[in-house]
Amino acid sequence: MNGYKTDNHDRKLDAEQYNAPLAELESGSTKRTWSQTLSVLISGVALFSDGYNIQITGYTNTVMAKLYPKALTTTMKARLSNSILIGDIFGMLLFGLCADRLGRRWGIVGCTFFLVLGVTLATAAHGTTPTGMLWMIVVARGVAGLGAGGEYAVCTTSAVEAANETAGLRRRRGFMVASATNVAIISGFVGSAIVFLIVLAAFHGKPHEAVWRICFGIGIVLPLSIFFFRMQMIDSTLYQKHGIAKKPFPYKLAFKRYWKPLFGCSFAWFLYDTVIYPFNLLAPTLAAGFDSNATLLQSNGWGALINSFALPGCIFGSLLIDRLGPRQTYAFGTIMVAIFGFTIGGAMEPLNTGGTGTFAAFVVLFGLFQSFLSVGPGNCNFIVSSESFPTPIRGHFLGLAAAIGKAGAAVGTQVFPLIQARYPTTIKGHQAMFFVGSGICVLCAIVVMTLIPNRRAQLEDEDVEFRQYLEANGWDTSDMGSTKVPIPINQDGEEK
Repeated sequence: MNGYKTDNHDRKLDAEQYNAPLAELESGSTKRTWSQTLSVLISGVALFSDGYNIQITGYTNTVMAKLYPKALTTTMKARLSNSILIGDIFGMLLFGLCADRLGRRWGIVGCTFFLVLGVTLATAAHGTTPTGMLWMIVVARGVAGLGAGGEYAVCTTSAVEAANETAGLRRRRGFMVASATNVAIISGFVGSAIVFLIVLAAFHGKPHEAVWRICFGIGIVLPLSIFFFRMQMIDSTLYQKHGIAKKPFPYKLAFKRYWKPLFGCSFAWFLYDTVIYPFNLLAPTLAAGFDSNATLLQSNGWGALINSFALPGCIFGSLLIDRLGPRQTYAFGTIMVAIFGFTIGGAMEPLNTGGTGTFAAFVVLFGLFQSFLSVGPGNCNFIVSSESFPTPIRGHFLGLAAAIGKAGAAVGTQVFPLIQARYPTTIKGHQAMFFVGSGICVLCAIVVMTLIPNRRAQLEDEDVEFRQYLEANGWDTSDMGSTKVPIPINQDGEEK
């Protein structure tokens, strides 16, 4: 018979139900409305601004290097690149906690505030000396990073839970979440390149202070433009049923049960960001290495073209997730990156010295290298790091995994230039970078396949098991959730 079972009744769980393959998602209506689909996309699309504000630094640094050659030392350039990453780390941790304790909706307010404040301060930065002005930009971008990093936890938890609301959305959960997260971020990367090239071209390809100020200022537009729509959203059904707002929070039990997937998701994200960020930031430099006479506009244009390969990659990868599974798509992407990376590293010298034709080959190979970084880890980090944990701790653990990943970005942007500098020629240094990056990708694939669990057909399956685990260990679950929604059962008396 059909009916409902309360939280206090004994639960009979069928283990096979929770490990159903993607093709065996629960039966029922698969209808989804445009409003539901739009809700998923709006939940995560603000990550576009994170991608834009991080990547724009790589382009504006080339202008600042011409304007302030003495002030913009190698150390200061690294500070400009890493300040927003460091802010990201603190934002991910802070707003990951807030998303679970205060609700997904309230995290949006804090993220938008810090992001807009930081970008505004960076755009208006001044100082009595160029060095003082650059320090103000460093601090301001750190503030912006606090908001941008918080978006990772808030946007992803909101998007993945919104994509679990109906059977129709669940069948396309991987595609929907990837579209709202990594596709949005990569679109921000590409958008930053387009904006920078347009602004630079408006100044006839010449370095000018207005170039970087305009590029920074545009980063304010998107988070403000969708803020009203995001504030109209309510917390997901899963959070209303299973969220934990009371104190104390069961941290010890949560880490005891989920330490392995947490370590796997965090380490994999760390390895990915160690590779992706330095190669994104160095793309204009790598392209310029093939033509020492390239203008500022040309070198940045080639770098933008190379980075733009990531966008079709993440779109293609989003179509694979619901067919192969997130973990399998992740590993496939990293192995393909390693193959292209080893190929580029081995052929770097003939690619560099063979003229225009081989330069085009380098652009294509490097573009595919960037593309498969998005096909696999770029798309799947968000999904595996949210689907691996139950709703009450999803923001905490997703934020922690993302923060550790961003630490990898900071490490990569520091270490890869040092690797390049250890070699006597630019070609040898670039070869070493690709070899090291490819080796890291192989290690990442091993971590994913050994430490990250397969996806669940329904997110609530893990919520139910976590609730039972807490009860078995003496933790009171009676006031979990802001609303008491009865749990449906099937004809055999088992929870759906």
